[in-house]
Amino acid sequence: MLPSLDTAYPALILKASRHVINHGALAVARTLGVLGVPIYAIVEDGFTPLAKSRYVTKSFVWDVWPNDPESFVKAMSAIASVIGRPAIVIPMDDLSAVFVAENAASLARWFRLPPVAPSLPRQLANKASFLDLCAKIGMSVPRTVVPDSIDDIVAFAADAEFPVVMKATEQWLLLNDRFNVKMIQTPDELFKLYERFGHDARRRLVIQEYIPGCDWVSHGYYNSEKGVSLTFTGRKIRGYPPEAGSTALGLSLGNEALRLEAGRLLSAVAYSGIVDIDWRKDERDGQYKVVDCNPRVGQNFRMFESSVGIDVVRAQHLDMSGRPIVAADMIECRLLAVESFYAMALLRRSPRNASKPCAGMDPPPKSKELAWWSRGDPLPFFVMSLRLFIRVLRRAFRFS
Repeated sequence: MLPSLDTAYPALILKASRHVINHGALAVARTLGVLGVPIYAIVEDGFTPLAKSRYVTKSFVWDVWPNDPESFVKAMSAIASVIGRPAIVIPMDDLSAVFVAENAASLARWFRLPPVAPSLPRQLANKASFLDLCAKIGMSVPRTVVPDSIDDIVAFAADAEFPVVMKATEQWLLLNDRFNVKMIQTPDELFKLYERFGHDARRRLVIQEYIPGCDWVSHGYYNSEKGVSLTFTGRKIRGYPPEAGSTALGLSLGNEALRLEAGRLLSAVAYSGIVDIDWRKDERDGQYKVVDCNPRVGQNFRMFESSVGIDVVRAQHLDMSGRPIVAADMIECRLLAVESFYAMALLRRSPRNASKPCAGMDPPPKSKELAWWSRGDPLPFFVMSLRLFIRVLRRAFRFS
């Protein structure tokens, strides 16, 4: 059974990051496109996997992200004039979600947007401000330091158990232009890496303890004004990169305790929209600890679907087009496999890739979905494979 969507409302896939190989954006096009919704997408170039999907009506190439409000609204208005009717925006990364929320008053002329406070997505996306928010609400979080100096690093390392995790405060601001999450194995490595950063980089990082235990995720769609609350929960079985990466293999699993914790957090901040939250169940005390919060659709959202065919993207389309979201149970043991990540994760196997207490505890999958391959929409898979192969060749020649 599939929901009936109002196809008078197109969807615009919005992505600020330059990651061409993005299975989440493709999944949005497929989950709405298969139900007849016209799909528009912003892409890096005309030969991305997303641009070659049969479900994309038209793609718009943005060579650079318009990083000030005036240019962003102007670029969005140009797209709106091409679409010619109100559209539902689906941000694919933190920066695009932040820009949409902060410019919602201007965008509302052309787009249907969840009623979220303009400042809230940035507050959730920023690792430092999000942890402060969790502390005020009373959510359990990893021990964290936002360092002002090397003294703060020394004090943190004196009591911390290694490894620890270094993160950029904001996903779109890479540290040393290379990474936004990195596992640090020893205090000496932490000191050396911190000293290597320039002043600006030091001001935008956080250091967290590594929580031993199981990786969990919750995805949901919420509308605080209407009292809409839809939460899915599941386990990250394998990630890439192994210690601190995206889901390569994930399984939907009902977890009432985690569902309530996610609802408590999002209700406390009156959140509206799609959200993707990472958790770890600490094996030391049994508590679920919030690791990360993304105020937008997660790449692995197709792990989750209800028995009436509603996922978080379809839920937003239903709500923003004025249709009800039918309450139904989540489909249990639905496996999502991201072929590219899974292959690379196998090549870089690590003892921390799947935590010991979780190994072998998951029930067998009852259904499976591949992130890239689709018999009804095969071309994006081949474009992804070609571009990934070219990327590997370039790296090989760079370091040869």
